[in-house]
Amino acid sequence: MKRRLILLLLLCVPVLSMQAQNAKNHNFEVAKNLDIFNQIYKNLDLMYVDTLNPGEVIGNGISAMLRSLDPYTEYYPESKTKDLKMMLTGKYAGIGALVRYHQRLKRVVIDEPYAGMPAAEVGLRKGDVILTIDDSVMTDKNVSYVSNKLRGESGTTFKLKIMRPSTGKEMTFKVTRKSIKLPELPYYGLLDDGRTGYINFNSFPEGSAKDMRKAFIDLKKQGAVQLVLDLRGNGGGSLSEAIDIINMWVPRGLTLVETRGKLKRANREYRTRMEPVDTVMPIAVLVNGETASASEITSGSLQDLDRGIIVGTRTYGKGLVQVPMDLPYNCNMKLTTSKYYIPSGRCIQAINYKHSGGGYTEHIADSLTHVFKTRNGREVRDGGGIKPDVEVKPDTLDNIAVYLDRLDSTEVMFDYVVDYIARHPSIAAPRKFHLSDADFEDFKSRAVKAGFTYDPMSQKRFDELVKTAKFEGYYEAAKEEFDNLKAKLKHDVARDIERNKETLRQMIEQDIISAYYYQAGMIEAGLGSDKQLKEAVRVLNDKVAYKRLLSPKK
Repeated sequence: MKRRLILLLLLCVPVLSMQAQNAKNHNFEVAKNLDIFNQIYKNLDLMYVDTLNPGEVIGNGISAMLRSLDPYTEYYPESKTKDLKMMLTGKYAGIGALVRYHQRLKRVVIDEPYAGMPAAEVGLRKGDVILTIDDSVMTDKNVSYVSNKLRGESGTTFKLKIMRPSTGKEMTFKVTRKSIKLPELPYYGLLDDGRTGYINFNSFPEGSAKDMRKAFIDLKKQGAVQLVLDLRGNGGGSLSEAIDIINMWVPRGLTLVETRGKLKRANREYRTRMEPVDTVMPIAVLVNGETASASEITSGSLQDLDRGIIVGTRTYGKGLVQVPMDLPYNCNMKLTTSKYYIPSGRCIQAINYKHSGGGYTEHIADSLTHVFKTRNGREVRDGGGIKPDVEVKPDTLDNIAVYLDRLDSTEVMFDYVVDYIARHPSIAAPRKFHLSDADFEDFKSRAVKAGFTYDPMSQKRFDELVKTAKFEGYYEAAKEEFDNLKAKLKHDVARDIERNKETLRQMIEQDIISAYYYQAGMIEAGLGSDKQLKEAVRVLNDKVAYKRLLSPKK
């Protein structure tokens, strides 16, 4: 026994010695390179032809260093610590409104006031052109500049001068900034069937689990017997809030998430700690490619525990955990410290961030992913986000709709909505409001008169085909066919708007509704045409299909 022990110790000595040498070499490299960096900056500061701004130059160096790691490890100098606080809490101090740049007017305008916030309370409307903030002229400034000026300390008051396009009058408002909490739960309610509860949830700031709990309990009181949880576009937030939300539907004492990183003592297990609200109600979770982080923990845990079905498209794939850290001189950083693992044991991180050679990314191939099992024995995989149990791709916007909504330099759709609001003091409830055919004809004629144009993809493809045919020598022989096709592809704005009437009508209706009923109304109005939501409800109503999806394939 002693001989075996001695032999084992002798075998361990080289390994330990090698580890100690590696650690020594690493520490030497760290010290050496920090010394080099220090000397480089000293020489620059002493002899460079221009005087350096230390915060800017060293800050750029820090940012470049962090960019070689991953996009979530970030440095926040003292001037930007408020950005980190807003990210963590979802709160900021301002007027509570989205602003945008109006391309035709070349001015920053109010786009969407939030319900119950200072902008809405003083009477600001969609389309109001921002002229001055106190004595500072805003007519030549960009969105970022104006937005920063609108923000400030909670309780501070300023004068906001605007021009209202519908009347042409200039108006001055006295606005008091207050702490703005972005609405993480902008809408919940029963669907038209009277039995399906719907919750739209778009972030996980501090305290959001309590709001979710209240909403769910309220839906049960209203008669909900099944639930659709909409996490599409939800980029995540607090891990602990996600745990408490999942806990509403699963028993107390379950390990939902493990975080594992370099420091073993910092590894943690996150368990459910409260009694659930409902462990049997059928649940469908809507996800898409912008569902990330805490949203993936929520949807992935419900999938791993076979507590609900996932509907939509594959999620983003963010399985990295960040921790905020204090730095000297009131600076901060957000540091990636570990990966998280959900109940089946899988990590859903989709990208490996490599740091050799200056840093690059590597998507994990499906062939390199591993199989894990849910509680019921269903196969799930790691390495690429949460794959839905029922895949439903959303409707895509036609090219003309994208231009009218986002790229139109004439701003015809935005201006039409602003004018419509000015002519109608009130409208019907979100689910009952519809734009009349006469109203749509008015919009169409305005678009044509305004000179709206867009870049039709078919014309691009046609031009490429003609170029290729000429290069290969086929064009002259097929010239008549090419001319006929060109005539059929002729750009006709009125015709193209009419062809996309239903899509464009829905877009205009939602913009109008948001001006009267804010974000909640806009979401509610879109439920009737939501293809992914309809499929989720269909599966929930089909008890056999729902049960089959939660059972392992035979």
